[in-house]
Amino acid sequence: MLNDKDLPKTLQQAIQYFSDKDVCLKFVASMLWADGIAVCPHCGNNTTSFLSTRRIWKCKACKKQFSVKVGTIFEDSPIGLDKWLTAMWLIVGAKNGISSYEIHRAIGVTQKTAWFMAHRLRLAMQSGTFEKLSGNVEVDETFIGGKAKNMHKHKREAIIQGRGSVGKTAVMGLLERKGRVLAKVIERTDRETLHAEVKSNVESGANLFTDEWRSYRGLDEQYIHEVINHSTEYVRGHIHTNGIENFWALLKRTIKGTYVSVEPFHLSRYLDEQMFRFNERKGNDKDRFLEVAKSIGGKRLTYKELIGSSAWQ
Repeated sequence: MLNDKDLPKTLQQAIQYFSDKDVCLKFVASMLWADGIAVCPHCGNNTTSFLSTRRIWKCKACKKQFSVKVGTIFEDSPIGLDKWLTAMWLIVGAKNGISSYEIHRAIGVTQKTAWFMAHRLRLAMQSGTFEKLSGNVEVDETFIGGKAKNMHKHKREAIIQGRGSVGKTAVMGLLERKGRVLAKVIERTDRETLHAEVKSNVESGANLFTDEWRSYRGLDEQYIHEVINHSTEYVRGHIHTNGIENFWALLKRTIKGTYVSVEPFHLSRYLDEQMFRFNERKGNDKDRFLEVAKSIGGKRLTYKELIGSSAWQ
């Protein structure tokens, strides 16, 4: 087991600490197997032997060999754990995200590899909690995509109508004040969709704050629903949606300033990254790094899946 006091606290310390392959191996193993006993990912048996010359294990039950990468986001990757763990530190510590080009230059891999690595790391950032939001909860939706002002005048006049959502991806967000935020790509912003998401993620009886969008009507049957009319005011006492709108500002600043352009197909993974960063905002770089490291197991993203054709996963 690794001593928590010995773990790095800064990027410079992380690069030095994880430059040793044996340290990387012990660290990842400790994240996967808390008791220090290797478990075969093929059959689940814990009677294994370690082959030190190859840094792999052999299961005495099924006779199969496996490395510490099997069954994790690192599986089938030829990239060393030293680079993987440095990339993990970079992405969790970047306040406004970090582009694949920056990772490519920092750790010495191709930009394509860095892009693939970043998406695998975002998968580890994905929250697995099923606990519903409660107390005071703000709900809002936004649209991610090209700005109307960047379009040619004739094209803008032809396609931009109403809320100007044509050609953009809808995202719904729910924020528990002084707590967590949940955000999800949705296909529509109609009443059925929004009501279903609220009921799935917010405890009955909670105080719900929304804007005047008509699709939110009817939520007062299950919640204490307060509405702020943005055409006349933005705050009325404790009634506002400023918290979730702040999250939208952070998300759009990251996309516009760091990633520049995000395909709708990949947007959900960038949401995972931004939610993780927001929900772990009170911790330091080391805390966030360990939180992601603890979530590397049981998650795998192949390149074929990453560039697949289905945007709704």
